[in-house]
Amino acid sequence: MTATESLEHETMVTLRELRVNGNTNDSSEPTHKIEPTTPPPSLDEVEAIIGYEFKNKRLLEEAFTDASLGESFSNERLEYVGDSVLNLLFTKQQYFEYPDLAPGVLTRLRAANVDSDKLARVAVKHDLHRYLRHKKPLLEEQIRQFSEEIRRYPLHSNGLVEVPKTLADLVESIIGAVFIDSDSSMDIVWKVFKDLLEPIIRLETLKIHPVTQLYEMCQKRNLKVQLVDLWKEKTTFDVLVDDQFIGRGSCRDKKEIALNRAARNALDNIWKLFHEKDL
Repeated sequence: MTATESLEHETMVTLRELRVNGNTNDSSEPTHKIEPTTPPPSLDEVEAIIGYEFKNKRLLEEAFTDASLGESFSNERLEYVGDSVLNLLFTKQQYFEYPDLAPGVLTRLRAANVDSDKLARVAVKHDLHRYLRHKKPLLEEQIRQFSEEIRRYPLHSNGLVEVPKTLADLVESIIGAVFIDSDSSMDIVWKVFKDLLEPIIRLETLKIHPVTQLYEMCQKRNLKVQLVDLWKEKTTFDVLVDDQFIGRGSCRDKKEIALNRAARNALDNIWKLFHEKDL
């Protein structure tokens, strides 16, 4: 056998070994199985949950199709419609329920009932998220965390928890779908969703945002408030009142939530400072 033939022979042997090894699972290497995704349950169940039967089933399907799925349609347009309809419904309802209430307070009251925190609760309470078609791998864990955190805030968190906006968008999409399907009937939409949106936040249960509450409380006592932004370095905010450290809040993903938590923590601790000032 010549040197060239010997080299070719060794090369062929090596290639055969590589092919064999490539087709054989090495017990030392972890294997990753692709778990089959469970399809969402039938949308017929949604009609039973909300108490409304769609004439155009395509609207129902569209409302539960997230853009992440990559279909030729998604619920984004219905979300746009539902957002406007919901705002108008609460504007009308509160205008007549509170004939003497100033526009500024009415705006706060409406916002508390239509924001992401409030609407995401509706989706969780009625298990509407189970029917959403999407390709968001982190969504289920986000929903689980949200469901746990809102137990501390039964009505509204006032910006203290991270909200999966996808849930709020879903509820707005369903509202938009019912509005279009009912020939743009505001009365039918309100009849369908009034109970689903309970508990509705009313004037007696409306809370002040923690940052606003902190400033108002300190202003009455002529105290200086400083919000120290450390979010980029430590994902935290510190609160100083009259140059004294009084609270801290953190959130890795959202700066605004870190600020709100810092203000809430300061409010919980500030009574000690007030007591010292009054002595």
